Amino acid sequence: MIPLDPPSLIEAPDTLETERLLLRQFLETDLDLYARICADPEVMKFIGDGRTLTREETWRSVAGSLGHWVLRGYGLYAVEDKATGTFIGRIGLINPEGWPGLEAGWLIAPQHWGMGYATEGAKAVVRMAYESLGATHLISLIRPENSASIRVAEKLGAIRESTIEMMGGPCHIYAYGGPPVDPTLLLAPHRR
Repeated sequence: MIPLDPPSLIEAPDTLETERLLLRQFLETDLDLYARICADPEVMKFIGDGRTLTREETWRSVAGSLGHWVLRGYGLYAVEDKATGTFIGRIGLINPEGWPGLEAGWLIAPQHWGMGYATEGAKAVVRMAYESLGATHLISLIRPENSASIRVAEKLGAIRESTIEMMGGPCHIYAYGGPPVDPTLLLAPHRR
């Protein structure tokens, strides 16, 4: 039996809120929109090995993300536009077995690119990693060609630490020096 709440587990809040975004647990009702996002070659070209996902693979990805919450106490959040309730992507923390470190990552639907959602949501996640989880080293893994994600990481204070080979290609490791200071971020109370 897998312990669902090991005594040493430090848990992230179930939800985070920013001015425009609600970061929450994935729901099965997110699958249709998330599968469309993950089937888009333009979205996926810098994620993992760069290939798109089928609906079934997307479902397994969501299940794996939810399992990460059980095993690590944190994970990826589904991102919702608070004004419309629309699912727009995912932002959160991962550190699966064999990963180079605790990573803040994001993936936003292309119709929402250029609106600052990745920066806004990632800022809340980076802050939470340091303040709630006590992170001492936080990274983002970014393909060298992914200039948009490099800009997001740099806006949040990350600097390029090194480059590694990962999932069939080079990947920059951007490291954060600490939590971004922004009093407008609302960390929701812990509800588990």
